[in-house]
Amino acid sequence: MFTLIFLFLLLNIPIPVSSIIHPRCFWRMKQNKDKDGDLLTGCIFLLIRLQWTVEKDYFNHILNIQTRTENKHFPLALAFSLDEVNRNPDLLPNMSLVFEFSEGACKTVSELYSLMPLFGKNQNYYLNYNCNEGTTCIVMLTGPIWETSAILGTSLDPYRSQQVLQLTYGPFHTILSDDEKFPYLYQMAPKDTALPLAMVSLMLHFNWNWIGLAISDNDQGSQFLSHLRREMQKNTVCFAFVSLIPVKMDLYMSRAEVYYNQIITSSTNVVIIYGDTDSTLAVSFRMWESLGIQRIWVTTSQWDVTTSKRDLTLDTSHGTLVFAQHHSEISGFKTFVQTLNPLKCSDEYLARLGWMRFNCEVSASKCETLRNCSFNASLEWLMRQTFDMAFSDASYDIYNAVYTVAHALHEMLLQQVDDGKGHYGNCLKLHSFLRKTHFTNPVGEKVNMNQRVNQQAEYDIFQVWNFPNGFGLKVKIGEFSPYFPHFQQLHLYEDVIEWSTGNRQMLPSVCSADCGPGFRKFLQEGIAACCFDCIPCPENEVSNETNVDKCVRCPEDQYANREQDQCIHKAVIFLNYEEPLGMAFALMVLCFSAFTILIFGIFVKHHDTPIVRANNRNLSYILLISLMFCFLCPLLFIGQPNSATCVLQQITFGVVFTVAVSTVLAKTVTVLLAFIVTAPGRMRYFLVSGAPNYIISICTFIQIIVCAIWLQVSPPSIDTDTHSEHGQIIIVCNKGSVTAFYCVLGYHGSLALGSFILAFLARNLPDKFNESKLLTFSMLLFCSVWVTFLPVYHSTKGKAMVVVEVFSILVSSAGLLGCIFIPKCYMILFKPERNSLEKIREKTSS
Repeated sequence: MFTLIFLFLLLNIPIPVSSIIHPRCFWRMKQNKDKDGDLLTGCIFLLIRLQWTVEKDYFNHILNIQTRTENKHFPLALAFSLDEVNRNPDLLPNMSLVFEFSEGACKTVSELYSLMPLFGKNQNYYLNYNCNEGTTCIVMLTGPIWETSAILGTSLDPYRSQQVLQLTYGPFHTILSDDEKFPYLYQMAPKDTALPLAMVSLMLHFNWNWIGLAISDNDQGSQFLSHLRREMQKNTVCFAFVSLIPVKMDLYMSRAEVYYNQIITSSTNVVIIYGDTDSTLAVSFRMWESLGIQRIWVTTSQWDVTTSKRDLTLDTSHGTLVFAQHHSEISGFKTFVQTLNPLKCSDEYLARLGWMRFNCEVSASKCETLRNCSFNASLEWLMRQTFDMAFSDASYDIYNAVYTVAHALHEMLLQQVDDGKGHYGNCLKLHSFLRKTHFTNPVGEKVNMNQRVNQQAEYDIFQVWNFPNGFGLKVKIGEFSPYFPHFQQLHLYEDVIEWSTGNRQMLPSVCSADCGPGFRKFLQEGIAACCFDCIPCPENEVSNETNVDKCVRCPEDQYANREQDQCIHKAVIFLNYEEPLGMAFALMVLCFSAFTILIFGIFVKHHDTPIVRANNRNLSYILLISLMFCFLCPLLFIGQPNSATCVLQQITFGVVFTVAVSTVLAKTVTVLLAFIVTAPGRMRYFLVSGAPNYIISICTFIQIIVCAIWLQVSPPSIDTDTHSEHGQIIIVCNKGSVTAFYCVLGYHGSLALGSFILAFLARNLPDKFNESKLLTFSMLLFCSVWVTFLPVYHSTKGKAMVVVEVFSILVSSAGLLGCIFIPKCYMILFKPERNSLEKIREKTSS
């Protein structure tokens, strides 16, 4: 009961829906299996004459021939094509084409092989063969099975003198294109060389890369496999398995279980079926279906009949994708069907039209009902439904074949080459005209027999579901044309796919899950390229697409984020005034500079006091001024560096520290000379004339020369450190010539060491010359700072190097200032009574 209700509802769906989805969608019902099983047959039609008129019942005679239901559409296509040609006043005017079709004209391949011996004994075996003088030339239409055409083509050798021309309908086959073996055979179907590309394009659209293949193990299957493999390798689509089904039944039966295990154990959801529908491949396919194997089958239109004979569940995730050659709709076909006389109920003609997939399952009671029904009313109900009434590929080939013969005969008659004296010459002429025939058929498609071999087929893509109880749905979901530019050849109707499946995407069929952003594919040797592992990108490398083979390293000014799917610009870092360390250094610079100015003011104010005068007042002024510049020098290290500041940093540091240390050296020399020189002479002259003061100029001049050479050879410049800190670009000043930098430091060290040695020698002088102790301690501190600076500087990177250098400058400068001037300021400010000549003499005398 449920089944009847379900069928009733489905039969009423097409009426409202067809207006929405027409012409892409067709409802269909499957036919019953014939008594002789599923063996396909080939049908032969013979053009035996041109005549002035056609009998009224000619077409009904052809269509009433008892033949298998699945072959009914071949004579119908022939009848329609002949009727359309004979009604055309511009084609063979006043004459009619007559093809003959008899009950014995549809036979299986095995039946044709069994009749082969008769060909040599009886040349009149061909149906309705007529050798009278009125016969122009016998044109034979054979198909749709290529073996039928091949058997008949090779059997015509004894009768080549009679020149029987052969046109084939059905799929194109490479064997039949052999001009030496079949010189008078024409294939109406275009080449299917674009079919592999069309299938691979569909796979790429749905992101399928793991495909099964089942083909016949013959030349045609091997050629298809070769073309398909080439297209798949170009686009990284892989075979999950390839089943080469043997042609011989006994060999197939011995391996049937192997093929079954191949497909049942494979993880693929998509399987391509390619081969002849009357082969062992069809037997294998039906067996897989009967065992309940659920896959998305991708095949050609010739398999449409085979796939319609199976029942599936209402599962839209599976189905059959059919590639059919693209043909324009022949609008007059429906009208032609309506004009036919009613047929006998036993023929079940209307109910058994193969391409309509409509079957009444005729019984005695239903046959009585069919008799009582109005024929026109039945047709009107059928025409309201959107059934698949388009020509099949084979029917369309018959349509073009009839027009081809008509055009060739028309051209031959126009040139009056038929003298009516013999059909041998006429056939040769017809053959020559047939080869040159080219025209545009009534539906607007070009037919060129001379270039037919070079033409490629365009395809319509259908999705087919076969529901329970024989009801089915066939939806056109797209088109493919090899003549369009690459990436534009495939066009799918996304709205139709979504309507029919509920989703724009099909069931996935991949070997490995996609490697998302941040990962890359890792291929293992000996495994298909579609099967891989996903591993994270290496450090500082990213991938922002799926299934990438290599990650991309981020530029130097960028770094990979945590997910490693994009590069982020690094923050530009330098020792600036806004950060705490920069602010602390700037504050220290200002404080020390102010303190130096304060001490300088104290010394200027008390410049006549004994303490200031006893310690060489002028050298003290020079030392204080140079220390003030030493304190200000770190300001060149704070802030974003540029070319000018990079040069000024090192040059200023080198010169001002040279002045400061050389001043200390001059003060030390002055102390020693004042203590050692007790009598007039050359040494006393140096002391009185102020010769020690020239030490500052000489030492500073030497340092200026070193700095000049530094600037000439390799001056300091801006440098970026992109590796010290993750996610940061540290802008620092490159020292340029490291040798020159160490020469400057070494020169400072030699001056400090000299001052330290001299001051150390003068440490035991009388108390009034106690400045030697202060100088000794200051030089000890200075040397300690810069000796410590070297290893610490080399162990740091980036901004820390700048911090170490600034800290060393401030500490060493503060050491000189504190050790030399703080005790004196303390005496001047807090012990003024001791800052007098009397007190100094008293202390000295005591």
